[in-house]
Amino acid sequence: MLRASLRQVSAALKEGQVTPTELCHECLALIKSTKLLNAYITVAEETALKQAEESEERYRRGQPLGVLDGIPIAVKDNFNTAGIETTCASNMLKGYIPPYNATVVQKLQDQGAVLLGKTNLDEFAMGSGSTDGIFGPVRNPWSYSRQYKEKSAPKSDPEHEEFKWVITGGSSGGSAAAVSSFTCFAALGSDTGGSTRNPAAHCGVVGLKPTYGLISRHGLIPLVNSMDVPGILTRCVDDAAVVLGSLAGHDPKDSTTIQDVFQPFELPSMPDVSKLCIGIPKEYNAPGLSSEILAVWSKAADLFKNAGAKVIEVSLPHTPYSIVCYHVLCTAEVASNMARFDGLEYGHRSDVNESTESMYAATRREGFNDVVRGRILSGNYFLLKQNYEDYFVKAQKVRRLIANDFVKVFRSGVDILLTPTTLSDAVPYIEFIKEDNRTRSTQDDILTQAANMAGLPAISVPTALSERGLPVGLQFIGRSFQEKQLLTVAKWFEKQVKFPMIQLEEVKGA
Repeated sequence: MLRASLRQVSAALKEGQVTPTELCHECLALIKSTKLLNAYITVAEETALKQAEESEERYRRGQPLGVLDGIPIAVKDNFNTAGIETTCASNMLKGYIPPYNATVVQKLQDQGAVLLGKTNLDEFAMGSGSTDGIFGPVRNPWSYSRQYKEKSAPKSDPEHEEFKWVITGGSSGGSAAAVSSFTCFAALGSDTGGSTRNPAAHCGVVGLKPTYGLISRHGLIPLVNSMDVPGILTRCVDDAAVVLGSLAGHDPKDSTTIQDVFQPFELPSMPDVSKLCIGIPKEYNAPGLSSEILAVWSKAADLFKNAGAKVIEVSLPHTPYSIVCYHVLCTAEVASNMARFDGLEYGHRSDVNESTESMYAATRREGFNDVVRGRILSGNYFLLKQNYEDYFVKAQKVRRLIANDFVKVFRSGVDILLTPTTLSDAVPYIEFIKEDNRTRSTQDDILTQAANMAGLPAISVPTALSERGLPVGLQFIGRSFQEKQLLTVAKWFEKQVKFPMIQLEEVKGA
């Protein structure tokens, strides 16, 4: 039952084939048996079982709240959850229990979803590997799959056996690992520069970044306000559409959400792509793109061509500048957002008490890791009066040029853009940590962050297995607020590629 899709489980719950409590117990047992993945920071067992019992009562009365009633889900640990510790994987918020739910969490609970726990991430979502949080790195479930073991075993070095496991990508690696290892049916991530799509590609799941403003950010602990979007991780495109339908729409607590009423939609069972124009941006054949990913990308373009779609090469000329532009804007907003963690109102407070200034400094030194402190320093440098025009204002202008590139391409008649999600498949942890966080993030965000700067919807769909037996994902980028078209194309593609299910050896009996 745990390998079924969200819709299938919802149907099974309605028909009484399984109860919400049984489902919850199964998921909790699997979380325990896959503990080595380190996907969860907090497992809210008591809360989850209570919510499952309430759901069971509703089903008994024949009054379920909707498709999500009784469905176990997980939430990245940078969304506020009332009564459940929210840490952002940082010493700064260790032990912090919020008094309120993020809007997205509240909406899921209003639909009857069962919250299993909070998932692991890079500290304050700053990273692309889910390796830099205080609770340790997340391990990719595919490291323990038959597919990977069969391909990598002959080349295995007994000395590094323990470090052969591969990363999940990040920063929503815990959520991606949780969905990939069948411990929940859907999970929330956040996406600022690709933090939902990147781990989705590495963990063989679907990762959706909706249009900026479609889903409320209220209660998502901010990284970069102008780019942050709650992301959705599921095992198939249909499930992503179901979760999106529950979360999208105006929120009076978030002034950046759309005013229009959002109409949830069902995707057609037999999507047709023959009348579409698919754009292949030439700039996404970026330096460092592996030949394997390039081949998968070309094959995907051929699939569309053979189905009657028009496939054309397009240009987004400012793409090469986007990563530098992103770094300036990201760190500037981080510096501003992190100012709230001063040790006075909530979170960690240092014992140093010679003066208020020394207490501030010690609190932030003890509470933040090097990555967060480094971004704060960079951001404050860019925001200095003498640097503001040269860096921040210039980066805002380049951001507009990047957004306009997309506008021009979509105005020219292109419906959807098809690109790689990552430069390669997941790398072993031991290789990943050889480079510093900033270098890694610069490389890993290169194909995903332009969609955040333009505020466009994008989805990563698992496409094939690499020569090492690891997942490779491709990304579709759509027009603003055209999620239905984007997901319809993604569903058609998903049906064509028939991505294989993970064969997890450690938990096959669970």
